[in-house]
Amino acid sequence: MVEWITVISLILVGLSLVIAEIIFVPGTTLVGITGFVLMAIGITLAFNYFGGSTGWTIAGITAVVSGVVVVYAFKSNVWGRFSLKSTIDSKVNEGEMTGLATGTEGVALSALRPSGKAELSSRTFEVRTLGAYVESGTRIRVTQITGNQIFVEPIS
Repeated sequence: MVEWITVISLILVGLSLVIAEIIFVPGTTLVGITGFVLMAIGITLAFNYFGGSTGWTIAGITAVVSGVVVVYAFKSNVWGRFSLKSTIDSKVNEGEMTGLATGTEGVALSALRPSGKAELSSRTFEVRTLGAYVESGTRIRVTQITGNQIFVEPIS
């Protein structure tokens, strides 16, 4: 009886790891390989404990059940409840640029290489330069506003 429990447990744990690889941690391959190894050990033990006829039967049943479970997992979208369905459609500085115009002056709060944080009109914005490196604390001026990007230059 212990032999049956050992063989079935190894095969079921191996199959569970293969499914976990497909659904939860795709691309790591370590979990999937471990699952295949456990299933192979279970089938090998079945041959050792019960002989060739029962070993081949267990190997066949394992292959069919594995195939059915994998096909079912893909067709029924079992993992759909685990997947991310929302998207991020917000953008940097979205809706915050009211009252901001070309020529507005401020201070770089971080080094701009070429992007960073700046204080303009008493608010903090993500800004970019046109390639120049600007030290933190440097006075800057807005040169262009394109979409949600604010381009600045140092005031000399």
